[in-house]
Amino acid sequence: MPVGTGGSVKAVTPDELRSIGTGMILGNTYHLYLRPGHEVIRDLGGLHRFMGWDGPILTDSGGFQVFSLSALCKLSEEGVVFQSHLDGSRHLLTPEKVVGIQESLGSDVMMCLDECPPHSSPRECVESSLALTNRWALRSLEARVRPELGLFAILQGGMHADLRRRAAESLRGYPFDGFAVGGLSVGEGREVMLTTLAATTEHMPEEKPRYLMGVGAPVDLVEAVALGVDLFDCVLPTRNARNGMLFTSQGRVAIKLARFERDPAPLDETCGCYTCRNFSRAYLRHLYKSGEILASRLNTLHNLYYYQTLMRRIRHAVEAGDYVRFLAEFRQSESRGSGV
Repeated sequence: MPVGTGGSVKAVTPDELRSIGTGMILGNTYHLYLRPGHEVIRDLGGLHRFMGWDGPILTDSGGFQVFSLSALCKLSEEGVVFQSHLDGSRHLLTPEKVVGIQESLGSDVMMCLDECPPHSSPRECVESSLALTNRWALRSLEARVRPELGLFAILQGGMHADLRRRAAESLRGYPFDGFAVGGLSVGEGREVMLTTLAATTEHMPEEKPRYLMGVGAPVDLVEAVALGVDLFDCVLPTRNARNGMLFTSQGRVAIKLARFERDPAPLDETCGCYTCRNFSRAYLRHLYKSGEILASRLNTLHNLYYYQTLMRRIRHAVEAGDYVRFLAEFRQSESRGSGV
């Protein structure tokens, strides 16, 4: 899912997202609650109509903002009191309120409010946080009044395999529509992330969607699918695009480098995106170095196309029963510093 935090995937239109094969996008409850406000969006027909997107939308609960903006937040059993990063105003988000906001938005998939402790937190803090997150999940389930909208629980537990198992076993018997793995890719390193992910997915229901939140690099997606993950979101393709870092079949390309100044070749010879079909590396470098808005648009279109193409290839390999080979080839290409 491309990330559209404030109701927009930066630099691209909904039609462009559809044209590259995007099936679902992500919005953020915290940010939409603050601006323009969920009541405004509700009164204008809901988030789909507001942003002109007729496909599925998943909205994150704001739990990650509790982590990333922790200096502005105070946790309690009731919920989270936070100070707006926009104007300093104070707000209380409870599990019930978060569900209500997302129901006002009309999100196809809603996320329960959770707490995401830093990966270096002491075990006793992680254990306490996990228990709070699970209690909030059950309160979220009770608060739902629109059963046609999906509700996913978030499994926490830090980097402790036994706590991850406890999180999954505690919630998997409840009628959530899917389960998400939170609290990873927060600085712990790839190997720890994958080990922790494996310890979590092992105990998650196989018949319900599994969502790995905030991940990640192409190799992370390929490895996580092998561990049983179905759904991903990450700012990496869009943020990197705006910073001139592009994903190609030959590895990452920093388009600002001087060696591309006179390069007439497309960014990626094997890519069928609009950017690669029409423009040279030299032109993309010129746009980026000149600060042109078109640089962000063309780079974003390419990176999102790369990610959607990768996900299609993953699905085809799974459907063909050929994922072991695909994974081995992708790992080999990563070790050489290039894509498959």
